[in-house]
Amino acid sequence: MVARISPYPIPELKEFLRPFRPHFYRCESLPVLERYATGLLADIARKSGAGIAEAVAGLSESAVYRLLAQSTWDEAAVNRQRIGVMVTQATAGDGMLVFDETSFPRQGPKSVGVAHQYCGVLGKTANCQVVVTAHYMDPYYAWPALGQLYLPEEWCQDPERRATARVPEKLSFHTKPELALLLLDQAQAAGIPFAWVGADAGYGDNPNFLDGLDQRQVGCVVGIASDFGVRLLPEVAAAARQPLPVKKQAGRPRTHPHPVHVAPLHRAAAVLASQPASAWHTITWRMGSTGPLTKQFSALRVRRSHADQTGPEGWLIGERPLPEQEGEPKFYWSNLPATTPVARLAELAHRRPGVERSYQDGKGQTGLGDYVARLWHSFHRQLTIEMLVHSWLLLQQSPPATTEIVIDPRPVQASDEPVFPLRPGPVRQRRRRSASGLRILAQRIGALVGPKRPNRYLGAGWPTPPAGWRSFRQYRHLTIKTMQ
Repeated sequence: MVARISPYPIPELKEFLRPFRPHFYRCESLPVLERYATGLLADIARKSGAGIAEAVAGLSESAVYRLLAQSTWDEAAVNRQRIGVMVTQATAGDGMLVFDETSFPRQGPKSVGVAHQYCGVLGKTANCQVVVTAHYMDPYYAWPALGQLYLPEEWCQDPERRATARVPEKLSFHTKPELALLLLDQAQAAGIPFAWVGADAGYGDNPNFLDGLDQRQVGCVVGIASDFGVRLLPEVAAAARQPLPVKKQAGRPRTHPHPVHVAPLHRAAAVLASQPASAWHTITWRMGSTGPLTKQFSALRVRRSHADQTGPEGWLIGERPLPEQEGEPKFYWSNLPATTPVARLAELAHRRPGVERSYQDGKGQTGLGDYVARLWHSFHRQLTIEMLVHSWLLLQQSPPATTEIVIDPRPVQASDEPVFPLRPGPVRQRRRRSASGLRILAQRIGALVGPKRPNRYLGAGWPTPPAGWRSFRQYRHLTIKTMQ
């Protein structure tokens, strides 16, 4: 097959990758990375190693294999440097770290971590790989931060499969909420500026995950199921005042609270359904592409609980559609202070859906999940490169002139007035990146693809050569020589 991708590098992409050169010991690794990244951006049906090598000029399948499997380079160090770039150029403050997971359907048993497990892409149990990710979110920026492959217990207990896939010997089995806590520690060590954590009910319903956040003193607004257990504060206080019955005989020390000191356990859905109409507030948390996003919210202070264990106090948050709208109710848990406005809780709760858009962009534009890795480090190298390319695409977008962060929304004047958390308030000015040079967005990468392989000037939209150059041919030739 004749190569369809232009052999010329994208200037901005090559310049973006240049600072990562010290991580690669082989002199040809960085050019291979640039070619491979260009292939991830191109319009190719299947962005596997073989598919990219076949479509990109100057790239072979063996070079891709060396980059992802054989060459010596630390993918974790590359990702930390990328995070440093994104923290500098793509943060506005009031950051949130959102945990989620995505799955990649696979055929056969050879791919590292593959198992018969729930596959979110297919909506059923199937043979797939699952990766737990952490994304940075604030009101203006969103980008992937970290990710780790979920290794099922059957893999952890099979030494032969672990050795074949080169799974690190020290790696033990971790549940997905445990992996999320590990990623949280890595994000703090990498210097990602976040104060809150978000996740769906797969993590919010896990008591160990919530306990881990409390131990780290990290605030959260996480989704929960309708049967999430809570205890009401007045009932907890009343149960604590109950006298203990007289002991008839000595025995072993009690490891659980006495039944008379355990308040009734309630379901989250039942508690919120019993709230009066005056407890529900109409809140608009964001302006969407089709108009304001508005629903009704109610929040009350309770203690999260399970079985006979009563946890710390926090917010139980309910969400329901407006009376004239259709939709299912949703439930959230938050450990933020009691003085937190309901509109603030609603805005934080609705940052998590941005992860789904990131997954869609990754799978649709940068080849997330297309590479079938059989080795542990190959999988994470591919994931690191994909996040690197994704970050470069995000940086090509024009940044906002100002970023307005309002922590305390203005109180409403009437019961039916929507609340906009992002009203004009304290403004943190950001230095605008230079507008000079070419900014190639994802939809413009297609200009580099085609049977005639257009040159960079005509295909990528180069600016007109500066005055004084005798010809475009000389301008293009000297520029290419300079960049090589």
